[in-house]
Amino acid sequence: MTNPMASPAPRIEQRSIRSYVLRQGRMTDAQRAAHARLLPRYGLGFAPEPLDLEHVFARSAPTILEIGFGMGETTAEIAAAHPELNYLGVEVHAPGVGALLRQIEARALANVRILQHDAVEVLTAMTAPQSLAGIHVFFPDPWPKKKHHKRRLIQVDLVRLMASRLVPGGYLHLATDWQDYADWMLDVLAQVPELKNTAARFAPRPEYRPLTKFERRGLRLGHAVRDIVFLRAY
Repeated sequence: MTNPMASPAPRIEQRSIRSYVLRQGRMTDAQRAAHARLLPRYGLGFAPEPLDLEHVFARSAPTILEIGFGMGETTAEIAAAHPELNYLGVEVHAPGVGALLRQIEARALANVRILQHDAVEVLTAMTAPQSLAGIHVFFPDPWPKKKHHKRRLIQVDLVRLMASRLVPGGYLHLATDWQDYADWMLDVLAQVPELKNTAARFAPRPEYRPLTKFERRGLRLGHAVRDIVFLRAY
């Protein structure tokens, strides 16, 4: 998949501002046990070199990267519905990693691997140019206060990096229940010429994305949920 003639991808070398706060969230006994027992089997350690995805998944198949999978319910449901695809989930919070590991075992999911690490560093160092069929970012922290907008994950430099990791025709799918962040995302993605919107503005929720607990919460609060799907055009 990698094009050796492709232009060098943008790199984010220094990043003192992160889009998340790493908290010592409470892990249940079941999550802790799954984390200890199953992460060596389904987890990948960070290394500053591109992953050999065919080796990681023991097969050749299109790979979808999910950034910030939370407690993993959506990841597990999508992976179970699409066994023909590989899913690489990136999450920094241990309780969510433990929860997804439990789902992987319970559902016997052979097509999911986990990286418990910073997503920007994973994209920069561990994903090769034109190696991903898609990238999912569902309900990232909206950082609603204006003074915190610099912490938002979706920034132009990162989206350029994401685009460089997609194969031509690959997709970037974002979802949020904050209208201000949805507008922000549209503006940011429009600044990356390789990416083209699949809709006039917001896309209908793709069938493969199930309703999440965050989405249901947003709907109860009266927040419109927005899906944004862009394709890498070239």
